[in-house]
Amino acid sequence: MNTVHVPSELNLLINERNVQMQLSVPQLVEKILARNEGMLTSTGAVRVSTGKYTGRSPKDKYIVVEESTKDKIDWGPANQPISKEVFTNLYYKVLDYLKQREEIFVFKGFAGADKKSRLPIQVINELAWQNLFVHQLFIRPTEDELLSHDAPFTVISAPSFKADPTVDRTNSETFIIISFEHRIVLIGGTEYAGEMKKSIFSVMNYLLPEKNIFSMHCSANVGQEGDVALFFGLSGTGKTTLSADPNRKLIGDDEHGWSSNGVFNIEGGCYAKCINLSHEKEPQIFDAIRFGTVLENVMLNQESRVADYDDNTLTENTRAAYSIENIDNIVKPSIAGHPHTIVFLTADAFGVLPPIAKLTKEQAMYHFLSGYTSKLAGTERGVTSPEATFSTCFGAPFLPLPATRYAEMLGKKILEHNVNVFLVNTGWTGGEYGIGSRIKLSYTRAMVQAALEGELNHVETISEEFFGLNIPLHIAGVPDEVLQPNKTWQDPQAYDKKARELAAKFRENFKKFTNISAEIAEKGGPIA
Repeated sequence: MNTVHVPSELNLLINERNVQMQLSVPQLVEKILARNEGMLTSTGAVRVSTGKYTGRSPKDKYIVVEESTKDKIDWGPANQPISKEVFTNLYYKVLDYLKQREEIFVFKGFAGADKKSRLPIQVINELAWQNLFVHQLFIRPTEDELLSHDAPFTVISAPSFKADPTVDRTNSETFIIISFEHRIVLIGGTEYAGEMKKSIFSVMNYLLPEKNIFSMHCSANVGQEGDVALFFGLSGTGKTTLSADPNRKLIGDDEHGWSSNGVFNIEGGCYAKCINLSHEKEPQIFDAIRFGTVLENVMLNQESRVADYDDNTLTENTRAAYSIENIDNIVKPSIAGHPHTIVFLTADAFGVLPPIAKLTKEQAMYHFLSGYTSKLAGTERGVTSPEATFSTCFGAPFLPLPATRYAEMLGKKILEHNVNVFLVNTGWTGGEYGIGSRIKLSYTRAMVQAALEGELNHVETISEEFFGLNIPLHIAGVPDEVLQPNKTWQDPQAYDKKARELAAKFRENFKKFTNISAEIAEKGGPIA
């Protein structure tokens, strides 16, 4: 097996004549159009298609088995092991491939707004539009920072290079490989740009806890009084939508660290889901989609170039990648104090969980480890009715360390800073998916606002009988009956049956946590 001489090999690559180094947004847009990689929309955004892959490829994501890290990684479906030999062979093949391209593009920047713990990174791209993507999603250096920039971690993305599974010993033509020893993320066979973003997030989820910093898959904002709020939730639960609040300043929409000094954004941009996007419902996100934004897989009117956000011809997972500075109401730099409030978001398609409930510390730990939401019928092949899905810590695919490591850090932070934690259901009411209706966004906003302003800390509540959740009886702007899901169903027996069914799924999922205190399982989970 060859030894990977990472620094020298990469230095040779980025000093090749075909390298376009640290291009500006206008320069990258010009390249994208000249190379026919995308087209301009009516707002000046760049629209691209990611081809065959319109989402992440979790079955093609690997971590190299290395002496310094192998006993720390939580090996399994989310962290598949791959040998040094396989990584080395693919690494050299990809470098040779990129050397033969007419142009490649390099971006240097940072992950982490806190200068004390940020990670300098460089990204090498085959495609100009992907280089624009990382330019918007990561933190851009100043001219002075660029002069002294020395990246310990490099992402190499070559979408048109496809692996041969029989030769390269991968699962498919696609591969996303992290080597912590060589500080390389190697990506091939997929144009979906989210792989670059989430790979660096996975890296930070390994590095930050080693510095006693809690890494989190959440959005964050701050009120006028300096009150910080975190929003945890899987895709489609409203994490980005609810954190983009005109009355609060955005810290970030997806990835954060929580240190002894407070919260900081890991990224420099936003990656908003934009299916069914409208100015009426999400004005901040809608207005952020302008020059420099990358629109993935959004359909356009061919004459006017106006985006049709309701068209899911290519995918439900249409995305907009833009600099956080495209949002007017932001914190600069993306750093704030310790959170006062944490919101766990779930889109419960079973119509069982209440629209909002205040959690005890044990319930917070339980629901954090559970990371529950629903897959909806039609979103995946073979899914014909709603399916419960659990993603540990609301980010299982991106957590290299055991889940309990992150949960324990959360528990300590909640106690240390006396944080109020709420479970908010943005899913269905009045029945399950197909019978009931989605909870109105205006109701959810009213409930979240009440939680953030402390109005729910001392209100009268009722204990829900299946999960033991404490539900407020009254919230301004929300009909009382909406707050108690059993009262919105026409058939009480059908509600009870569905609630027991969901409770059983929670219990079954939680069995995998064998080293969690019995108190969390007993006091945090379903009671009936």
